[in-house]
Amino acid sequence: MPLKLLAIGDLHLGRVPGRLPDDLLSRASQFGPTGVWHRIVDAAVHNSVHAVLLAGDVVEEATDFFEAYRELFTGVKRLLEQDIRVLAVAGNHDVQVLPRLAEQLDGFTLLGRDGLWDKFTLKSGAEALTVHGWSYPRSVITTSPLENHEFERGPGVNLGLLHCDRDQTASSYAPVSSRELLNSVLEGWLLGHIHVPDRLSTDQPIGYLGSATGLDPGHQGARGPWYIAVEKGNIALMEHWRLAPLQWERLQVDLTGIQAAEDARDRLLDSINELDRSLSAYTTPPEATGIRVTLTGRTRLRDSVEELLSREDLSALYTGSGRIRYFVENLACSIYPELDITQLATRTNPPGLLARRLLILERDPADRQRRELLQEARSYLAERANKAYWQPLQARNTLQEDEKVAEWLHAAGLAALHRLLAQKEEPG
Repeated sequence: MPLKLLAIGDLHLGRVPGRLPDDLLSRASQFGPTGVWHRIVDAAVHNSVHAVLLAGDVVEEATDFFEAYRELFTGVKRLLEQDIRVLAVAGNHDVQVLPRLAEQLDGFTLLGRDGLWDKFTLKSGAEALTVHGWSYPRSVITTSPLENHEFERGPGVNLGLLHCDRDQTASSYAPVSSRELLNSVLEGWLLGHIHVPDRLSTDQPIGYLGSATGLDPGHQGARGPWYIAVEKGNIALMEHWRLAPLQWERLQVDLTGIQAAEDARDRLLDSINELDRSLSAYTTPPEATGIRVTLTGRTRLRDSVEELLSREDLSALYTGSGRIRYFVENLACSIYPELDITQLATRTNPPGLLARRLLILERDPADRQRRELLQEARSYLAERANKAYWQPLQARNTLQEDEKVAEWLHAAGLAALHRLLAQKEEPG
């Protein structure tokens, strides 16, 4: 039998999600950290895991002590009754609260008190896992917790549990480098602090777990704990369990070619139905999903579409399977008038040059000019994606995808083309 874990990133108990529609506000805690914590405890018990790991920022603020105590106490007590251990490290948000909670909860093990590394070994039959952890001794840490530290391996697979800021040397939140993590003697690292989850796998078990739930519309995509199985002395499985009761998504709805304003409504519903098919396939689907919708494409009906949708109540949409409540958190319009790009490309002025670039983007992916254009764009974007303030968006990962870069270029090129055409032009 494998040794089984659930690893949780930033939980932030005490915080409630923002931007909910009015009728869901009374249930805000159900859709936030409290709700996902209950789901995680249920999943841990149902799947008979051996331990639950918490990678810091379990609590939002020191003023949330009693709420965090109540929720953690209830969940930890239930886990302990099922012989499930709970291990945690303190992050920058809970540097004062978590040590006090650990003193009150038998079986809640806080690793790395006072900024001193320690370890704890879990065993199940022939399998063993040693967790190395470090906790914030204060809320601001400007040096790497790994600096000058030599790990002493414990039995079985060895994993690090750490709340830190990776590859941000000027950070005030325990900056560490990827090189330090890779050069350690540990098989993997489970990191907290950045709310966007990395693509963890058995081949690359180093990265951010991500927030346990989406706390605002910027936290888009699936959220929840990571299931880890250790078998035959190795990490046999790392799987993201999408347990958050609230999910945030972004939809682009292309209105090119619509014949009537009402068609926009149909296309929006079609897009939500497609999203619903994906979310309903989760073992535990979200109860509600907030969507940021951007209307795109080229049509002469922009004004009619905006007028029609402004009269609609988009805060409660029951569609698809009917299991998930959808609401439009924000509706943006990036519709442009219909253009004949091919005709514009015959011009010799700036709009003509831009139109020719847009046509290159529409060619086959193997086209040489298209590949050269994407490479040039990737180099330009990578320089900006490396700036510290863009790091939480994980933009560098998407720069490896040709079609994502092409999508960005095409959208930016169309916007620029329409601005150029809106200006007074000399005949080309």
